[in-house]
Amino acid sequence: MWEAIFLTVAATAGNNIGKVLQKKGTVILPPLSLKLKVVRAYASNKPWLIGFIMDIFGALLMLRALSLAPVSVIQPVSGCGLAILSVFSHFYLKEVMNVVDWMGITLAGLGTIGVGAGGEEQKASSISILHLPLLACGVAFLFLLLNGWLRIYRRQRREQELMQSEVVEEIIYGLESGVLFGIASVISKMGFLFLEQGFSALLVPICISISICCSASGLVYQTRGLKHGRAVVVSTCAAVASIVTGVLAGMLALGERLPESPTSRSWLLLGWLLIVTGVTLLVTSTRLIRFLPRRWRPLERRQPNSLRTREPGSNPSTIIQATTLHHLVTSSKSKV
Repeated sequence: MWEAIFLTVAATAGNNIGKVLQKKGTVILPPLSLKLKVVRAYASNKPWLIGFIMDIFGALLMLRALSLAPVSVIQPVSGCGLAILSVFSHFYLKEVMNVVDWMGITLAGLGTIGVGAGGEEQKASSISILHLPLLACGVAFLFLLLNGWLRIYRRQRREQELMQSEVVEEIIYGLESGVLFGIASVISKMGFLFLEQGFSALLVPICISISICCSASGLVYQTRGLKHGRAVVVSTCAAVASIVTGVLAGMLALGERLPESPTSRSWLLLGWLLIVTGVTLLVTSTRLIRFLPRRWRPLERRQPNSLRTREPGSNPSTIIQATTLHHLVTSSKSKV
């Protein structure tokens, strides 16, 4: 179990740091296209190339981790990527971290240890190939409800002639993107389970391809939310929805179970709670810091030239995530 935990931490670190390096490299690069001159420019850009390799390597490590442990363990631990991104932005991008940021990072780290201590090896669950369309129908029904809710509020907003988007729209976009991120991990795990049960090996690349499509779609929904709403709300909902979806879908669709030992079960549940709390603190830290004594607030907010424009009230990890989304959608499509 600990091997899968370490692989997940390494994978999410590679994904998040790789995306930051890719964004840093694209500052002086033209928009990505299949033109030879553009491809050569990207390939010769050291930060972008290193970031791309780290991103791909992280994705491979995540697939390996999913083949070793349940999604209900891997998906919450992957939420620690936001904590790793915050630490990286502090030391590499020279972003000043406040006390709430460090609290969130600490809680996420402790939660990872709790998940590792409480997780247990599970026997391969007996799943049917029908679980894949059933899972798709469940996600489609959930999106139908969320989009119906979104249309109702948009109609009300037009009737009241409100120009700014409401918090409900931000929540819905965040939930939709988080659900897609969580389902992507579940579908990848499903492919490995099919292989263990003697199904055709072709189901593995098929499931991984569907997983990539889900991740790319999640990025599109998150981009919409960040374009029309506040990054803090969208990012929080996406992170929490991704963890909850991975846990619930893993248990309902893949037959994963809580540990039988009360102690292990307590550690696992505590780990989930700490990770969710830590991620929430990270994406809301700048708003929460206003309620703390002045001596605990940072005296200045240094920022690199490439990230000089930022949303009021956003923290380092959120602003990096927001500024990289357009590039992520383009690169995801090119990978598919």
